[in-house]
Amino acid sequence: MNAVIDRLRRTTDLIVGEDDLRERLDSGRPLRIKYGVDCTAPDLHLGHAVNLWMMRQLQDLGHRVVFLLGDLTTRVGDPTGRSETRPVLTPEQIDANAASFLSQVSLVLRTDPEVFEVRRNSEWYDAMPVAELLGLFAQVTHAQLMARDMFRDRVAAGREIAVHELVYPVLQGYDSFAMDSDLTIVGSDQLFNEQLGRQFQQRLGAPPQVVITTTITPGIDGRAKQSKSLNNYIGLTDSPRDKFGKLMSIPDELVEPYARVYTELPLETVAALADASGPAARDAKLRLAAAVVTRYHGAGVAKEELAAFRRTFTDRSEPTDIPELTVALAHPTVLDLLRAAHPTTSNSNLRRLLKQGAVTINGTRQTDPTAKIPLPATLKSGPHTWHRITG
Repeated sequence: MNAVIDRLRRTTDLIVGEDDLRERLDSGRPLRIKYGVDCTAPDLHLGHAVNLWMMRQLQDLGHRVVFLLGDLTTRVGDPTGRSETRPVLTPEQIDANAASFLSQVSLVLRTDPEVFEVRRNSEWYDAMPVAELLGLFAQVTHAQLMARDMFRDRVAAGREIAVHELVYPVLQGYDSFAMDSDLTIVGSDQLFNEQLGRQFQQRLGAPPQVVITTTITPGIDGRAKQSKSLNNYIGLTDSPRDKFGKLMSIPDELVEPYARVYTELPLETVAALADASGPAARDAKLRLAAAVVTRYHGAGVAKEELAAFRRTFTDRSEPTDIPELTVALAHPTVLDLLRAAHPTTSNSNLRRLLKQGAVTINGTRQTDPTAKIPLPATLKSGPHTWHRITG
């Protein structure tokens, strides 16, 4: 099974328990792959999909992804990456977010019952006696928990840490035992919690899960990792046009890591893309963008997007298939039009586009969000996003 591990290694940073993984793959037994998510509002992007594609490779070999909806732990709130306590969601919000998560992961994962199973951790926590829960807490020390850098940073900054946040890693760790996890594939920020899972499994008499942490790349701005709040991400639900356009806007130095992590291009091709400079760098981005769109939408769509991009940005002409929007306002402002075109983007990010000079209407650059715009109008927001707006 070296070939399986070698294929996974392309997007892997660390394997904890690699010998165990080899033995389990060699056994021929279908592995149970833990994929745990909290049911906060999902907006999955290419960074999240790195893990999903690795799981998909294993599903295609007959292994089962156990999709664990952390409905109970969502009520607790994962402190990972947070400087403040997370707000508590209602059961209705949790259910709506869980449905959205399932819809988005199905863009990559197979969901046929032979290789996909859905569980909720309320199944075991709602029925667990308090004495048993306290017994779990007794197996983890305060020093272990406070070793997490995020907790240390909050203490140093004088910010509060609620007790329920301290116990969150304990709950996530026990999930691995409760669901018989053989393997979990996570970002490096979840390594601490999943190491606790190995600890619980060993102490409770079960084989410890293998933990694979995956490669994290910067967002499309080349700085922080992809994030909705920073508007530097490529969403799984973005249209082929938006995926293509965003990839054409990345810094040249991201072409190689993006091609390695987000596509299935041969590694020899990826290495050649890394050496591109000058006009060849633009061609390298075209190759990358086409490969990503092919992966999610098919080769035919990728070919269409490549042709559309070349028509628009080589000939400097407007696209022939600009999507149309209707704005039911008598005298809309520039910001009104941007909100209609980008309903999930924050006002601050829309204003940032204006300040960057990235917004034109009918060919004229716009910087004033309050300027009134007569309709119909052709809006270009960012380097590759067009809308034709009518009243």
